[in-house]
Amino acid sequence: MLRLEDIPTPTPGPKQVLVKVAATSVNLSDWEGLTGKPAYARLGGLRAPTRRVLGSDIAGRVAAVGSGVTRFRVGDEVYGDNLTLMGGFAEYAVAAETALAHKPKELSFAEASTLPQTGAIALQGIAPVRAGQRVLINGGGGGSGTFAIQLAKRAGAHVTAVDNAHKLDFMRQLGADEVIDYRTEDFTRGKPYDHVLDFVAHRSVFAYRRALARGGRYRCVGGTVRALLRIITVGAAAGLLTGRSLGVLVVKPGPAHFEPAAALCIAGDLRIHIDRTFPLSQVPQALAQVGQGRALGKVVVTP
Repeated sequence: MLRLEDIPTPTPGPKQVLVKVAATSVNLSDWEGLTGKPAYARLGGLRAPTRRVLGSDIAGRVAAVGSGVTRFRVGDEVYGDNLTLMGGFAEYAVAAETALAHKPKELSFAEASTLPQTGAIALQGIAPVRAGQRVLINGGGGGSGTFAIQLAKRAGAHVTAVDNAHKLDFMRQLGADEVIDYRTEDFTRGKPYDHVLDFVAHRSVFAYRRALARGGRYRCVGGTVRALLRIITVGAAAGLLTGRSLGVLVVKPGPAHFEPAAALCIAGDLRIHIDRTFPLSQVPQALAQVGQGRALGKVVVTP
């Protein structure tokens, strides 16, 4: 259950910053934290979220700093992935100094809030891609997927994007060479790919192995617990035996990993697509827009 209520303004501790939130983008991790599904989402609270105010990708102005903070001053414009402390769906949020970066003046607060988590995931997921490779992105119409399509095209790959029928035209506009509606076609039974980036893993290890060309690479970011465990164990072994690499993408967080995405946006090499913007009173609708797979790109909440 979600409700809007007045709570005390948080106080930053040592090495922490109080941010007056201007925008928070919605990530699938927020929806998972709310619903407790998949089961690994309950690491943030077994029966209810430990952090009662969700929202991790924040952008805003520094309202106060804790002791030992050296990189920021009151009034600085900042953005970052506050996944550890959460709290973005509010007027104020406390974040670790190390989680934040100075917001580029060329980006609005809403635009900056879309980058920290999804930008870092897309950059790291597409980093091994080379020109001429066949790349498939499963979940291409979501937050990270929209960036991943553009990055793969920028690398010179032939890109196939998979999502629901509502998102097919949108993914073509992002640059996808081919699109697949997962409800009518199983991408693991088509042509093999050199690189698969999967945001919604739920099939068997052997289906993913079948989708890869020899020497190909499969990485997933999210999915069912059963699928992830099988990929880590059976997938790794099966891949080695057949000259393929199957595994889970371990994403490195922090400014060093999302600021390059901002630089690409400023240069015009990466486009940010904000599907809808919601006020704080409509956080339930914003979460549902993402969690139910309706969002084209990113959804943003502006207190």
